Amino acid sequence: MAQFKGFSPNVEIIGKTVFDTAKAFPNFLEDYVKHMLVRHNIDNPILQHWYPQKNILSFYKEINDGFGPNTLFDIGKNIAKQAKLPSGIDTLEKALKALNVAYQYIHRHGDIGFYKVHTHEKYKKTIVMQCKTPYPCALERGIITSTARKFKVSANVVLDSEHPSRSDGADDSWYIISY
Repeated sequence: MAQFKGFSPNVEIIGKTVFDTAKAFPNFLEDYVKHMLVRHNIDNPILQHWYPQKNILSFYKEINDGFGPNTLFDIGKNIAKQAKLPSGIDTLEKALKALNVAYQYIHRHGDIGFYKVHTHEKYKKTIVMQCKTPYPCALERGIITSTARKFKVSANVVLDSEHPSRSDGADDSWYIISY
């Protein structure tokens, strides 16, 4: 499954994510972003309202096509920056595992996918994650990067070249987090 294509047609996403996406843009683009949202049937988003995932995916596709993947990376960082970690999340590994809980919380109805920590090699200071979502790799890399940097300031996240990614048409993407 390629980026920007949902797994199930009825999946919805909570409005707070739309707000966090819009906050990632500079203030002078506020009106432009509002017009983009309207083009994707998200008019005056409400924090606790649910929106069709296909609308937000088409919004992200327009961002990717118009502004590029670096903007999606910055949006991903902003989304994670806005997220409050629950108590008890006090290590990098716990925070990365909590991404799936947060992801499940902000989506509903159908196959939404997942975030999964596969390995954590503490002596190498690397964690490998699998993400099976319809979101663009750059956005996910931003979310993972910002989350990791809450615990390890020097954390770096790259696509795992040993696996195909959604940007290549795969069903999932794998990331290596080094710290």
